[in-house]
Amino acid sequence: MIRTNYDTVAAGYADLLADHLAGNAADRAVLGLFAELAGTGGTVADLGCGPGRIATYLYGLGLTDLLAVDLSPAMIAEARRRYPGPRYEVGSIDRLDGIADGGLAAAMAWYSIIHTPRELVPALLTEFRRVVRPGGPLLLAFQSADPGLPDHRHIESAYGHDGLALDAYRWDAGVVTGLLADAGFTVRITTVREPEGLEPQRQVYLIAV
Repeated sequence: MIRTNYDTVAAGYADLLADHLAGNAADRAVLGLFAELAGTGGTVADLGCGPGRIATYLYGLGLTDLLAVDLSPAMIAEARRRYPGPRYEVGSIDRLDGIADGGLAAAMAWYSIIHTPRELVPALLTEFRRVVRPGGPLLLAFQSADPGLPDHRHIESAYGHDGLALDAYRWDAGVVTGLLADAGFTVRITTVREPEGLEPQRQVYLIAV
């Protein structure tokens, strides 16, 4: 269902977020830090890359050996058309069969764990640990499970498309830190920013190794 839904909204989604980074200094700062930590000594992966806007930003920061993976073929098509440079592949981020153990210098999941049911996230993080080489950084970005807000949302008419439904999960930073530890990561940097614009919740960025 997620693949079909994002295939449906790919072009509009890409348009909606095309200029988002230009107006978000916090996001650019986090991505710049991640790029510096990742270095240029191997392949870096954007796992759940969508239409490629974050991948191309990292590419412009010097991460030119950049693999961008997404479940949606339409999203990958948009990425290739809009942002040439990174290597784009259709694939599921919970089964990275084409990547060898320790095959990545670094990896990022930028708001791409938010549709994964909670009970499946530990296995997803274990797969990330398998493909990231020892000492390599992993960046996760997600919405915070703030007090007074539900930690699970069922969204109808997502991105303005009638009948298109998505489930999204908010996470407590401490809970994700614990899950990362269970998977073999150690969180080094935790950044939480306050809501901006129409956002109802804080945004969390974790960098682990």
